[in-house]
Amino acid sequence: MEELEKDLVVFTDEEGNEVELEVVDYFDYDGDEYAVMIDPAAEEDEDQDLFVFKIEVDGEYENFVPADEDKMDALSQIVEARLDCDKESCEGCSGCNIE
Repeated sequence: MEELEKDLVVFTDEEGNEVELEVVDYFDYDGDEYAVMIDPAAEEDEDQDLFVFKIEVDGEYENFVPADEDKMDALSQIVEARLDCDKESCEGCSGCNIE
């Protein structure tokens, strides 16, 4: 089986440390595009924190900015539905929007 290249994004925290996150999903909501990310260094068997970022395009660059707090409830519901969806047998459910 061919291994796919991971979509990794490197951020710099307040203390100047580099933090690497892996994009595990993209989705659209309310006219904007979002990315769901995890820490690729976390153990697979532990509960992983999910991070949701809004993608803003600036010319040829994509900027990942924290999602608006007032949209977090709706975004969390979308992410949960998409992660719970059995994409192999999905027929375009409302949770994941797979066509």
